[in-house]
Amino acid sequence: MHSLRWTKWLGLSAIIFVFDQLCKYAITANFADYESKTILPFFNLVLTYNKGAAFSFLHNASGWQREFFIIITLVITAALLWMMKNNSHNRLLCTALALVIGGALGNLYDRVLHGQVTDFIQIHAMGFMNLPPWPAFNIADSAICIGAGLLIWDSFRKPGKPPEKDKSQAAT
Repeated sequence: MHSLRWTKWLGLSAIIFVFDQLCKYAITANFADYESKTILPFFNLVLTYNKGAAFSFLHNASGWQREFFIIITLVITAALLWMMKNNSHNRLLCTALALVIGGALGNLYDRVLHGQVTDFIQIHAMGFMNLPPWPAFNIADSAICIGAGLLIWDSFRKPGKPPEKDKSQAAT
């Protein structure tokens, strides 16, 4: 049973993935491309697309970035799964990894199916100092950022001792 313990964290990844995809579906079903609706004075919903990475990095590249980001996402996700499996005793680390994995898979799904990532959350400073709006993002991006923050937090903690393996399990 110990070998399956790390897989419970994949449930959190699945929840992030499903919630991200449901929100993207709801926005694309109810908004025209690039339509924006003000929800709060500092918060808009807007349907936009990103062929690049975070903050539209490489968005205007010639098209090679799609395959590049697909490969990078698969490699990094495999590494994060390995880390999760080997650190299943560390709840904070596994939570962080699960958030990043769920977010990465949400954006990967968009990139594979549509060639671009759907973004719909836009935060802005209500015209303060003529600041432009923050680039639009989505639930997957939020999960990745929160997970990255938790990874940083975890890196400053004292390493915990992994639990000792049950002697009866070691023989099998």
